[in-house]
Amino acid sequence: MKSGFIAILGLPNAGKSTLTNALVGEKVSIVSWRPQTTRDKIIGIVNDADSQIVLIDTPGIHEGKSKLSRFMAEEVTSAKSSSDGALYVLDGSRTMEKDTFEFIKALAASTPTVVVVNKMDIADRETAMQNVARLSEIKKIEIVPVSAYTKENLTELLTVVKGMLKDDVPYYPEDMYTDKPLRFMAGEIVREKALKFLLAEIPHGIGVDVTKFETGEDGVTRIEADVICEKETHKPIIIGKGGETLKRISVAARKELETLVEGQVYLRLFVKVKSGWKDDGSVLTALGYTKKK
Repeated sequence: MKSGFIAILGLPNAGKSTLTNALVGEKVSIVSWRPQTTRDKIIGIVNDADSQIVLIDTPGIHEGKSKLSRFMAEEVTSAKSSSDGALYVLDGSRTMEKDTFEFIKALAASTPTVVVVNKMDIADRETAMQNVARLSEIKKIEIVPVSAYTKENLTELLTVVKGMLKDDVPYYPEDMYTDKPLRFMAGEIVREKALKFLLAEIPHGIGVDVTKFETGEDGVTRIEADVICEKETHKPIIIGKGGETLKRISVAARKELETLVEGQVYLRLFVKVKSGWKDDGSVLTALGYTKKK
């Protein structure tokens, strides 16, 4: 038995959460085409007969001034420092920037690193080869091209990752695939659907606070959640004409929540305005964006 912790790092929208879900075989991280979707460290656990890989999906590496942005940056640093190795996920469909190259070089100098060249299903050959050739200049890294979306080459990636594991005991039960409670997952699912249906300028100002999560004797799970926005002008947009947008978010979220809890779900969403919530420590704590031991 081999086991260990592997941090998944990369720029926003590189496909880190899609890769985590594909490797785990379950949905542990929400996915959106919008950057900076992941805000918290999300643990996904890959179990097989001879290993346990604990993947730590992190927020995309970016700069920001709010308390939420600082929290996200701290989550990246914490994951990197407490892991046995790192998977740096690179968008293979785009030419690698110099800053990214330098970051990977510095990362590899201190941490066993595998560069996962993702999105090979849509990358053109010339761009992909340029990226791989440039990465080949860095010592002590392995390069594995994959498509997290089509699951191409993930078996080879898992084989490489197993070679990074240092421990010999499992950290979690073999039937466990994430450390996040259902209440947290419910809030993330609602936020994912909000990202899907809302305008581009609103989602980064969206938070979801699950205020009720109860399963009754009838087997129905009743969930209530506040969709928090920053401006009064955002509230009617989230609700939509005649409540249509909020209804679309709710219906899509409920369907996925019923799969999550394996039963009937009754979901009620409310929209609340909390100006500057991303800098409000009490709101961030309520939403779970607080530093953990």
